[in-house]
Amino acid sequence: MRGSTRRQFLGAALAASALAGCSDDAPRSARAAGSTTSSNTSSSTTSTTVVHAAGDRPDPTKPEGTVGLPQIEHIVVVMMENHSFDNYLGTLGRGDGFTLDGAGKPTNANPDADGKELRAFHMANTCQLRRQPSQAWNATHAQWNNGAMDGFVRSDSGPVAMGYWDDSDLPFYAGLARTFPLCDRWFASCMGQTYPNRRFLLAGTARGNIRTTLDTVKDPPPPNGTIMEQLDRHSIPWKNYYSSLPTVALYPYLSDSFTGKVEKIDQFHLDAAAGTLPAFSLVEPDFDNNSEENPDDITKGESFAAGVINAAMAGPAWSKTLLIWTYDEHGGYYDHVPPPAAVAPDDVPPKLEPGDVAGGYDRYGFRVPAVIVSPWARKDHISHVVHDHTSVLKLLHTKFNLPALTARDANADDLLDSLDFSGSPAFLTAPALPKPKNPSDTQSLCTAPGPIPNPAG
Repeated sequence: MRGSTRRQFLGAALAASALAGCSDDAPRSARAAGSTTSSNTSSSTTSTTVVHAAGDRPDPTKPEGTVGLPQIEHIVVVMMENHSFDNYLGTLGRGDGFTLDGAGKPTNANPDADGKELRAFHMANTCQLRRQPSQAWNATHAQWNNGAMDGFVRSDSGPVAMGYWDDSDLPFYAGLARTFPLCDRWFASCMGQTYPNRRFLLAGTARGNIRTTLDTVKDPPPPNGTIMEQLDRHSIPWKNYYSSLPTVALYPYLSDSFTGKVEKIDQFHLDAAAGTLPAFSLVEPDFDNNSEENPDDITKGESFAAGVINAAMAGPAWSKTLLIWTYDEHGGYYDHVPPPAAVAPDDVPPKLEPGDVAGGYDRYGFRVPAVIVSPWARKDHISHVVHDHTSVLKLLHTKFNLPALTARDANADDLLDSLDFSGSPAFLTAPALPKPKNPSDTQSLCTAPGPIPNPAG
């Protein structure tokens, strides 16, 4: 979702905060008891057993703030926008993607309103429709259809939901996912839009939010705070490097702590080249230009992400870096894996309005692409472990023995299955990855999407 609400939010949230001193460029858009979960890689079912709760530390025998994982000093998250696993990686041939026929074409299909099956099709080019597909609460639940995963075309997404791209469109992403550990059970944190999913990333909860709307910025602070506050409490450095809007602006009450910690994207490249990235970095694209949300040309986002990932791999601190490439939610594009049950983060249910379908935070959103990039990455590894965005919190909590913010992150997996500390790092020499299709992260390769559906696809 784009438009005036994001711009209004940015003007209201940032003008009143210390962000005004972070840059002379005015951002243009606004985005601004638990259980353990295990996954069956074919059915993605879960079983739950009460184990951890908010406030629990990974190692209760050691004090909060105790530093672990000495091999990793810099954790970087690059979170792009609005694509499902199948939409980008379904034809990769690695991980749980599409079912392919003898010609290598997907057989996965969804019925339209008349019951006619529409098979997944290759998009004609890398441009997207302006208002479809849809990842709104009702649309997402219609797509899910109680686990049948057959409501994509009938939902507000329409036929474009069955479109996909492959390695001819996104060669850098394909090379990244073939080289480093691919997570084929990384789900969005909830069946909501950008704001709630990014709030899960930083606070382990959305506290009732399911929408990307201006009024949600006024929501009360999460009772246990955010990961930024936890890191600040122990003088652990963090930065949110942004292009048009930093995600931390979703929490305007924190604005006094932003000084020197919210930087424009150029500073990321300087810090990476100098080996001075902080302990935790959140790196963000231009949400009006190259985030990969519709109607963006997706190759601009790939070019942006490639620049960030290559900078991290080329920097002198690469040997102690872990970078996570992922997406906030599926954007309304098809995925065949039903999202499993999830641990409800707290006792605050979604704030449903008249016309909203029933639902809660006790189920994940749809799968999104995710790759773990590090010299310590496990070679030839595909992770089938259930992850969501709160796995980032769990990794940081494991690194610094911090208490869980909610029951969701208390029971999240910490991503360590994708790392191997038993010997010399497999990727100490950073691998050469394919170049992105588009050398520019600002100039499009197309002006409008081709036919939907693409008869040649």
